[in-house]
Amino acid sequence: MSFLNQVELSVYKPNTQKSPIARRREKLAFKLEEQLKLASDSTYQPTKIVWNTDSDGNQHKVEQPKRIKRWWVELDGGAVQLTVRYGSKPLEFAKGKNAIALKSKEDVEPTLRKLKLAVLGGEFDEMLAQQVGVTRRVVK
Repeated sequence: MSFLNQVELSVYKPNTQKSPIARRREKLAFKLEEQLKLASDSTYQPTKIVWNTDSDGNQHKVEQPKRIKRWWVELDGGAVQLTVRYGSKPLEFAKGKNAIALKSKEDVEPTLRKLKLAVLGGEFDEMLAQQVGVTRRVVK
C-alpha cells in the first residue's frame, strides 16, 4: 500500500492575503521586538538600506543606521514609564491612561516580553483597531 493511497489529496491554494488584524499584530510584535533588543543592549542600532547619489550622479545602495525611539522614560527616583506606540501615537490602555508604571529599569525587558505575548495572543486587537480608526480620521 503506497503513501498516496493513505492520504487525502487536494489542490493547493496559497493564502497570500493576511487579514488586517494579523498584519497589525505582526507590525506591533516586530516593534516590540526592536524595543526588547534596545532594552537588553543600549548600543543596538538596526540598519536600513537607502539609495545615495554621489557627486558624479551615480546612484548606489548604502546601509544607514535606523533611528529608534525608546518607548520608556526614566523618572526621578528610578521609576519608569513605558508606552506602547502604534505609529507615532501611544496606545491608550484605559480611558486617559497610555503608560505603564514600572518600579525600575530592570522591569522594562520582562514587561516588553509579556506585552509581545499579549499582542500575538490577540489581546490588543481592539486597541489597535481604535488606533487605526483615529489615525485614518485625521488623514481624511
